[in-house]
Amino acid sequence: MSASLGLLRAVLAEDRLTDDMALRILSDALLLEIDPLDYCVRRLGVPQAVASARAAQWAGLAYHDTVPRDLEGSCEPARIDALAQIRSCRLQVFGRDVLFCAPDFSAFLRLAEHVRANPDMRGRLCIVPPRALRAFIAQCAAPVLTTSARQRLARRWPWASAHLELTMPARIIFSALLLTLLVCIVAAPFSGQPLMIALSILIVAAPAVLRIAAVVTMRDTPPPRLPRPADVDLPIYTILLPLRDEAAMVPQLYRAMSAIDYPPEKLDIKFVVEADSTVTIAAVGAYLRDSRFELVVVPKSQPRTKPKAMNYALPLARGEFIVVFDAEDRPAPDQLWQAAARFRQDAGLACLQAELVVDNGGEGLIAAQFAGEYAALFGLVLPAQARWGLPVPLGGTSNHFRTQTLRAIGGWDSFNVTEDADLGVRLARLGQRVDTLASHTLEEAPVSTNAWMAQRTRWVKGWMQTFIVHNRQPLQLLRDLGWKSFAFFELIILAMILAPVLHVTFMMTAGLRLATGQPLSEPGGQIWILGYLALFVLGNCAAFLVNVIGLARLKKHALIPLQLFLPIYWLLLAAATFRAVHELLVKPYYWAKTSHRPARDTGARAQAVPERKPTPRSARGTKTSAGRSARIRFPS
Repeated sequence: MSASLGLLRAVLAEDRLTDDMALRILSDALLLEIDPLDYCVRRLGVPQAVASARAAQWAGLAYHDTVPRDLEGSCEPARIDALAQIRSCRLQVFGRDVLFCAPDFSAFLRLAEHVRANPDMRGRLCIVPPRALRAFIAQCAAPVLTTSARQRLARRWPWASAHLELTMPARIIFSALLLTLLVCIVAAPFSGQPLMIALSILIVAAPAVLRIAAVVTMRDTPPPRLPRPADVDLPIYTILLPLRDEAAMVPQLYRAMSAIDYPPEKLDIKFVVEADSTVTIAAVGAYLRDSRFELVVVPKSQPRTKPKAMNYALPLARGEFIVVFDAEDRPAPDQLWQAAARFRQDAGLACLQAELVVDNGGEGLIAAQFAGEYAALFGLVLPAQARWGLPVPLGGTSNHFRTQTLRAIGGWDSFNVTEDADLGVRLARLGQRVDTLASHTLEEAPVSTNAWMAQRTRWVKGWMQTFIVHNRQPLQLLRDLGWKSFAFFELIILAMILAPVLHVTFMMTAGLRLATGQPLSEPGGQIWILGYLALFVLGNCAAFLVNVIGLARLKKHALIPLQLFLPIYWLLLAAATFRAVHELLVKPYYWAKTSHRPARDTGARAQAVPERKPTPRSARGTKTSAGRSARIRFPS
C-alpha cells in the first residue's frame, strides 16, 4: 500500500497529500472500476503526458512524450481489432531492444519493484503516454487499417459489398430498367396497361400508407425514461467524429461533446480526419489537451467516403458501444447514458437510432421542408418501423451500436454513399434488432438549392446502390428478411427513388390536360388519369399530414404553413433522382461533401426541442465516496 500511495503522490505532485486523502482517491477509482492513473487524468485534471512522466520518474524509468519515428521493429497485432488493447511495442534503439510501453497503475507498481531487483532493465524500458502509443501504433498499422477499411465488408460478406456487386453492367441494367419502368408507368393510363397501373399505385400508395399508419399507431405518451445509471455501471463509450475540410466546425463540435453527461474517464472520443484536411487537423490539435479526445488521421485513398474513414477508425475504438456524430451535430447531453442503459436493459438490441431534429428550419423554404421531413421520419415513421419489426434505414448520424456487433457484420460499406440505409438493411438480414432512442440531436438543414441538391443526389444514388446490391441474390434476400420485410424493402426503396418523379409527372399531366382544355377522364377507360390524380393527392396529403404532426410534436408551429409548398419540393426531389441516375453510371462512389457552418442562436433553437426533466444529480453517482475526490482541497 505504501508504494501505491507513493506513486499517487508522485503523479499528483503533492507531498501534502495525506494518507487518508490518497486512500480515498484509490478507493473512488476502485469503486468506479477505473485505473487510478485515468482517475487522476480525467477527474483531477492532471495532463496525461504529465501523469506518465511523473509515474516514470517515480519508477526510475526513462520517459518520452512520443514514440520516436523511423525505428526498426514491428508493432502490428495478430488481430486488427486488437489494436486498441496494445500497451507496448518493441523497437530497436542504437541496436538495442527497447520496450516502449504505457503501463496502467498496477503495472507501474510491478515495474518499479522489478526494476529495483534488476537495475539493468532501466536501459530497456521507456514510458510513453497511452495516447502517444496508440497514435504510433495506428501510424504503423496504417496500411493494414486502410486495406481493412476498404475490404472489411467484402471479406466477411462479399455479396453485400457495393465494391463487388455494383458492377458497370449491373448499373447500366438497373438504370435502363428504372427509366423503362418510369416511362411505362407514365404511359399506362393512355396505353391501358393494367399491370403498370397497379405497380404505379403500389409505388405511390405504399409510402403514403406507411405514413398514415405511423400516425394512426403513434404512441400517446413517450416510453418510460430509464434512470441514469451510476458512473460505475456505465461502460467505455467510443464517439467517432468524421471530418473533412471542417475546421470551422471543430470548436462547436468540441463544445457539444464536452457537454455530454458521461463519466470523462469512460469517454473515447476520436476526431477522424482525412490526411489532406490539414487545416482541420490543425484546428483539432488545439483541443487535444483534453484527454477525452484523440486524433485519427486517415491516409488519402479511394474511395473518399465517410464510411471508409469510419471503418479506418473502427479497430481503434476502445468502447463497448460506439456512436457516430457529424460535424454540425449537437446531441442532447443525456444521449450516451440513455443508449447505454437501453443496451444493458435489452441484450437483443444491436443498434439505436436517436432522433435527428433540424434546428434551422426558419432559414428558407428548403430548410423548412427539410425540417418537416426529419420531424416526420425520425419522430414518427422510423419508430413505427421499429415497432413493427421492419428494416430501419438508419440516419447517417446519432446511430449507436454494440462495437462487437458492428465489427462482426463487417462495419460500414465503404463504397456505399448512404452507408446508413445499407447498414439498416444488413442488420435486418442478419436478424439484428434496431430500435429508436428518445433523445435528440440537433442538425442543420442545407439552406441553398445547390447544397441541398448535392446532398439529396448522393442520398438517392445510395438508395439505388442499396437496392441493386441487396437484389443481386433476391431469393437469398427473401430468405433473410421473410415475406413482410422483403416486400417492405422492395416497395419502400423503389418508392423512395421513383415516387417524387411520379408525383411530378402526375402533376404535370393533369396540369397540361387542364391547360389545353382536355378532360381528366374520357370515354373508353381513361378514368385512370383521374385515379393517378387521386394518387397524387393521397401522396401529398399523407406527406403533409405526417410532416405537420411531426413538427407540432416538436413545437415548431411556425414551420407548419410552409409545408403547403410540398408539391414544389417534389420538383426538386425529382431533379435529384435524375441526377442520381447519371452519377450512378459515371461516378458511383463519388461523395458529394456537404459543407456546414457553426450554428447561430443555438440556445434559442434548442428551446424548441421538448425536453424531459433532467435526472436528479443525486442519482448519478454511487452510494460510496466515488466522485467526491474530485473536490479534494490540499491543506495550505
